[in-house]
Amino acid sequence: MKKNHFSSMAVAAAAAALAVLAGCASKPDSYYTLASPVAAADAAPSTLGSAAPLYIELAPVGVPERFARPQMVVRQPNGSVQVEVLEQHRWASSFENELRDALAGGIAGRLGALDVTKGGRQSSQPVWRIAVQLRQFDAVEGGRVDANFSWTLRRSDEARTVVCQLSLGEAVGGGMDAVAQGAQRVTSAAAAAMARSVSAARANPSATACAT
Repeated sequence: MKKNHFSSMAVAAAAAALAVLAGCASKPDSYYTLASPVAAADAAPSTLGSAAPLYIELAPVGVPERFARPQMVVRQPNGSVQVEVLEQHRWASSFENELRDALAGGIAGRLGALDVTKGGRQSSQPVWRIAVQLRQFDAVEGGRVDANFSWTLRRSDEARTVVCQLSLGEAVGGGMDAVAQGAQRVTSAAAAAMARSVSAARANPSATACAT
């Protein structure tokens, strides 16, 4: 009887060890970025070194609290009110930081500007300050990524503020890679619209409504 008892214990221990090993061998986390290169056709030559260098400064992006995390957050299909936080599918940094970096890079690249959010300009040089709020970001696997942005523009040596808003959407296929790519395309389109709004505000010093 004792021998059978010890055999059972050995089998149970082996099963537990196998379960641990199986857990260790589970699929590793996947990491994604919202940043994408600016296409050569859309990129502007750098204004640095010119008589009128262009500087931008992007404030931390405001996002709904449920997105302030590195895990991807997706909505269930068919109009469900449920969302899912995906532990094994994450942005390379917290979502709001990924979004800020991607927008800043996309805006600067399209304007030939320098992003001086973290420094790099003399205080006597004017800078375009951009404050972005993400109001909606719905991602549905095999469905769509829909987003709504609002932002304000203000040149540091001017009193006026330009107010802007934009809704964007992209159809996406199945799988989280497709969702991440759709989110990247939406972010790139938002950066393009923000760059256009800066150009329009520079061209029309009296404008307070956004032209995207």
